[in-house]
Amino acid sequence: MPKLSKASYQMALRDFQRARKHAVMQQILSRLRGDAENLLCFDDVRHQLRSTGTAIKHGLQEIPLDKIVGSVARYGDFTRSFLPKRDTDEERWAGVRAAVNDMVGMPPIEVYQLGDAFFVQDGNHRVSIARQLNSKTISAYVTEVKTRVPLTADDDPNEIICKSRYADFLEKTNLDKLRPESDLMMTFCGQYHMLLDQIEAEFNFLKNKQVLPEETDLLGKAAGDWYDHVYLPVVHLIRELGILHRFPERTEADIYVLLSERQVELEKDLGWRVERETGVTNLIDKEIQPRGLLRNILRRVSPFLDKGPLPGVWRRQQLIRQRYHHLFEHILVPLDGSDEGWQMFEYIVKAAQFDGDHILGLHVVLDKAQVNSEPVRQMRARFSKSCHDAGIRGEFAVEVGGNPVRSIVKHAAWVDFVIVNSTRPPENKPLARISPDLKLIIQQCPRPIHVRPDDTQSDYSHALLAYDGSPKADEALFIATYLTARWKKSLTVVTVETEHTNAAALEKAQRYLVQHGLNDVNYVLEKGPIAETVLETAKTYHSNLLFMGGFSFHPVRHLTLGSTAEHILREFRHPMWVCQ
Repeated sequence: MPKLSKASYQMALRDFQRARKHAVMQQILSRLRGDAENLLCFDDVRHQLRSTGTAIKHGLQEIPLDKIVGSVARYGDFTRSFLPKRDTDEERWAGVRAAVNDMVGMPPIEVYQLGDAFFVQDGNHRVSIARQLNSKTISAYVTEVKTRVPLTADDDPNEIICKSRYADFLEKTNLDKLRPESDLMMTFCGQYHMLLDQIEAEFNFLKNKQVLPEETDLLGKAAGDWYDHVYLPVVHLIRELGILHRFPERTEADIYVLLSERQVELEKDLGWRVERETGVTNLIDKEIQPRGLLRNILRRVSPFLDKGPLPGVWRRQQLIRQRYHHLFEHILVPLDGSDEGWQMFEYIVKAAQFDGDHILGLHVVLDKAQVNSEPVRQMRARFSKSCHDAGIRGEFAVEVGGNPVRSIVKHAAWVDFVIVNSTRPPENKPLARISPDLKLIIQQCPRPIHVRPDDTQSDYSHALLAYDGSPKADEALFIATYLTARWKKSLTVVTVETEHTNAAALEKAQRYLVQHGLNDVNYVLEKGPIAETVLETAKTYHSNLLFMGGFSFHPVRHLTLGSTAEHILREFRHPMWVCQ
């Protein structure tokens, strides 16, 4: 090494002292903030991320200094920004710094590359000095080491731990090789056991099958089948519904795990087998609602001030899942033990036989002591026998809580529709209304609601769609189209002209129906009070089934004159579909 001038060396020593002071301050601040202060150890990270054994020499390159995050041997001698941590390093550091001052220069360093991060093999002091000189890049001989999970220069130790656990998962499942496009990285890095448990369940299922060839790689097939048929359908739904936009700090695998946990909780609480995909809509935020004391006051005045679920989410979910031929597979039936409740249940059992639907019975009790009471055991036995005799799947669940409405709304997100009774209110009361419970269900239920008045007998031969072009009416149009096309029933569409609704709405409905192959439809455009006009049209066309959107008027009307939807619900004495 050329002889260094004394002046340059003394200046370098002063630079080292300044760097040491900065290093001490940086270490103190890092500890107070909880930030990572140390360089990463190359061998530890390479092991954690599971080196594949492949190394590629890229030769001499200019690499960004801020992407050098660790060292092979000197990771304990410098801070994360390569400030010197040891006073004993003074002579070596100053010698390299003085060489730069005397224009001797620095030879290229040698580094290993993991992902887009670099680790110094030779030249730690040169990196430290280049950082002090505010250089942006440095010359380096680069050898890339391949790992199963890539590293980024911004990863902190916690993120590396997560990636280490992901690497363990990949080593056990080989999914990075079986499905190269897969990305199951999580921030919930302690939850890979959940995915492994699901793959193990698939493995045990395949193991018990007798039709697979003996040479089949069961673990590989189980992992691939789980990814293709269990994980990917849920992730596809997450992508299509834009869930990650609402949770930007999470990954697709994170959301999948959240849904899996919720599924396990619900199955444990209710005893139901539920589909993981159906819970995706629970993760879609509602519009911002008043918070704190104001919201509590509003709910005390009227529980119907909540705007309810966003229209259209359920339809999007069904279309993404391509449920074109079985839109209503899972049915929630609240049961209270009354004769009316059992009549409704027997009706839906008969209807469910056509498609082999899945009925989920829900009964709510006040306390745990009632869960295994004799009346509840009798309800369970009657429910199970009816489903068994009909040859359909049925699951009966009892929830402790005492509030049936909240239970229905909470669990509706895991089914395709809810069926409820409506009871005619007393005729002698002014402004007689539907029951508050039914109103609250309609206002907040995230699924379509099939409302069936007591003692109703109907063959659904003449359906009526009340359509005003609103988002909720569009949902009613969607279901009316599906059921009319599927069961070949008569359909009439009525639009009532108002200051907000005109013939364009009716034309919109007609275009949609024709597009879906329904040409034999009656279209009615009328003027007058909306509810009365809809009910009169129902009489004219002998309608025994009605489709309409849920409550849509300003909330204050619910406190005064009620809504159009409420009026129709009160007066129409045939089954209805109320859509969100």
